[in-house]
Amino acid sequence: MLLSRAMDGLDPKACYRALQTRDERFDGRLFVGVTSTGIYCRPVCPAGPAKFENCRFFATAAAAQEAGFRPCLRCRPETAPDLGSWRGTSNTVSRGLALIADGALDGDEASVDALAERLGVGARHLRRLFMQHLGASPVTVAQTRRVLFAKQLIHETRLPMTEVAMASGFGSVRRFNETFRRLFHRPPSALRRKVVTALPEGSVAATGVTVRLRYRPPYDWTAILSHLRAWAIDGIERVDGESYARTVQQDGEAGTVEIVHLSHVRSLAATIRFPSVRALPRIVARIRRVFDLGADVATIDGHLARDPLLAPLVAERPGLRAPGGWDGFELATRALLDRAVPAGGGRQLAASLARACGARVSVAQGGDAGLTHAFPDAAQVVGADRAALGMSAPLCIALAGLARAALADPSLFEPRGTLERTVARLRGIRGIDDRTARDIALRVTREPDAFPARDDLLRAAASRDGTRPSPDELLRRAERWRPWRAYAAQHLWIAWSDAHA
Repeated sequence: MLLSRAMDGLDPKACYRALQTRDERFDGRLFVGVTSTGIYCRPVCPAGPAKFENCRFFATAAAAQEAGFRPCLRCRPETAPDLGSWRGTSNTVSRGLALIADGALDGDEASVDALAERLGVGARHLRRLFMQHLGASPVTVAQTRRVLFAKQLIHETRLPMTEVAMASGFGSVRRFNETFRRLFHRPPSALRRKVVTALPEGSVAATGVTVRLRYRPPYDWTAILSHLRAWAIDGIERVDGESYARTVQQDGEAGTVEIVHLSHVRSLAATIRFPSVRALPRIVARIRRVFDLGADVATIDGHLARDPLLAPLVAERPGLRAPGGWDGFELATRALLDRAVPAGGGRQLAASLARACGARVSVAQGGDAGLTHAFPDAAQVVGADRAALGMSAPLCIALAGLARAALADPSLFEPRGTLERTVARLRGIRGIDDRTARDIALRVTREPDAFPARDDLLRAAASRDGTRPSPDELLRRAERWRPWRAYAAQHLWIAWSDAHA
């Protein structure tokens, strides 16, 4: 095999063949460091391949950077598809990567010890797992993420360099400049190409910023857009033709994002308008989560297609993703409302809740007639007059309990421990049953193996000869789908929806 789960599994000769043929199947899964230049590249780099004896191969960009190589300016490793295949490798590593993407190691007070505590492991064990599976330490992974995101902003936007430094998680402009001079032997402003002069110049708050987020094809855009359209909340989300837009709230500030599909370059274009440039990394991480950009669909589809029940579904919808949730508290609140008021009533109640206590989004923040409010956070819900919305007393109690739990534990919806521990923790919240807990695990904590076997539609889609399997029977059948049961569930849901449209 070309790649295995461990870094030791790289076959140099096979890697070199992929490099010689510029095999796109390994873009994002393989990086080559050239010892004669000190540069690392993607396997699709337009430059001719170096001599075999001068090549070192890595499964991650962070591993190449840890070994002392700097990113190529031609193939731009920051534009490689996001690597999601590690999700099936180590739960701790995948959860750690999610927290790092949310900025867990940004800032002067951040530490690997604190990250390890959030993951429920020791710092030494966490470093060992990262080296085993990624070939780099957690600190190097975070540093590489900052450098590559900053490099992308330099190439693709006209943001002022000060905002680029803040947006990519550098603690100061001085550290930003020092890092780029050390890596590229030139100031960051020297990397900006003249082609970007056609882009609007200004800050994120004033003009917005558009970044391209690559994925590994195929990508079933129609399916994910249909999912978002079916669940969109008026005033918060809008699906208009082939684009998706929504309001966002973070750290007391509000703005908007708009997503369009650029199939010709295998990317999504995300236009972000937000008052604080420091929020960009977390917003981008959430977009990646909602649109499941890190999925290695070739691996997932190949595994699921071995099952006779799923094989025709996979063939019909190659590249089907498991859509994520924007925010854990939002998703949990919606689950409570949908269960209490079915047949679309939950969406209407969520829209009313947002109008009653959510922050207004102005035109200057990217709002318009269709995007008027951000979904309220836990503090806003606790302080709202929920009874005035016409909610029943039990629903008011459940919603207040959820909000207080989220306030008491800010990391309530973070990926921690095993899947079953995550589900058990969520089930401890009043009003959250097993099905809802597993749906939150699937949509928010991005558990690729989350599987709500008690879901009625899922059981109906898996029925044979008109007989629905029991939850226990469905779980037994789903054992062969591990560790990708979340994607199997998505195929079954889509198939049932198509059959009953």
